[in-house]
Amino acid sequence: MQISHGSFWLTLTMETPNFTHGSAPLSESLRQRSNNSAEIALPIFMFAGGAIGNLIAILVLSVSRQEKKSSAFFSLVRGLAVTDLLGTCLASPLTIANYIDQHVLRDRRVCEFDSFLLLFFGLTGLSIICTMAAERYLAICCPYRYQRWAVDRRFAQKFLFFIYISHILFCCLPMMGMSRSELQPHGTWCFIDWKTPEPVAAAYSVLYGAVSLLLILGTIVLNLAVCGALLLMRRRNVQRAVTRTSVRQRWRELSSAAETQMMAVLVMTSAVVLACSAPLVVRIFANRFQNDQKADLTAIRIASLNPILDPWIYILLRRSLFRRLLSLSRRCDSPSISPPLTQNDLLCPKIMKDHVLTQLMCNANIITHLSASARFPPYNTEILCET
Repeated sequence: MQISHGSFWLTLTMETPNFTHGSAPLSESLRQRSNNSAEIALPIFMFAGGAIGNLIAILVLSVSRQEKKSSAFFSLVRGLAVTDLLGTCLASPLTIANYIDQHVLRDRRVCEFDSFLLLFFGLTGLSIICTMAAERYLAICCPYRYQRWAVDRRFAQKFLFFIYISHILFCCLPMMGMSRSELQPHGTWCFIDWKTPEPVAAAYSVLYGAVSLLLILGTIVLNLAVCGALLLMRRRNVQRAVTRTSVRQRWRELSSAAETQMMAVLVMTSAVVLACSAPLVVRIFANRFQNDQKADLTAIRIASLNPILDPWIYILLRRSLFRRLLSLSRRCDSPSISPPLTQNDLLCPKIMKDHVLTQLMCNANIITHLSASARFPPYNTEILCET
């Protein structure tokens, strides 16, 4: 009787799931929780990096004196920073919520809204970058038209408003029935159905890709044209020997230095935006012929890096740091022993043929570093008063 009673409890405990397999579900659940926590840490980190970086960039662009003087270009740069901030603050919380509860994006309206955000902010970033390149092309290659069209801060703000309104209407077409948004296979993001055989939906996806591709090509062509024009201007300045320059000429050289800084910001920002947006544009066309879920996920992850990398370009290439880099270049290339400078040397420094930008920054500090009580000989006064 005791044996049968013991065998009964032994059989009962062996048949219980916690005896033989009780540790397996526990370890599996712990492993799943650790995987979920590791996966959710990445979108949280990207959300924090994008939001903080763009806030710092907007603050830097707002308090810098040079950016206030440069009306149209830096208004567009500020608009791009605001666009990246809005895109990060609207799209990232949906992704984080979907990692917590996988049924968030399964709702049709939420999925359509997430798809709209990806469509809108991807296309808007490309449009603003192309507009920045066009503004620099007009300012450097077509200055007459630039002045004739009155391209200033208000003009840039009006054009930004036009970009937002037109892109909102264009990206709302899938919600109106022209295409259909669906949850992508990985289950963490929604996008338009770029594999559908329906003619209207397929036409919309191809149209979206074509517009994005035209903006990318336009940005590249405009940047190449502006860089070529700046190289020609630099060659002319190096070949031209200047012994006496007027105040107007000095301010023209100073403006050339400011334009060079703008081009540095434009080229770096364009490289980041195009590198992040190009894979998704390629996948839009490639999905018409070949289905690759891994490539689609990689493309959207690369595109999500854009609002994180963009603001640090504005922060690192601000005017003060640009000036320090040029002064450092001047110190490295100047001889160790130099004769004392006279008053005439301060007014008319010698142009260094290999470093034109260093000379431009030197010209910027000529008048500001002279005391108010400084007196000049008659011939120097005539040089300063030339117009």
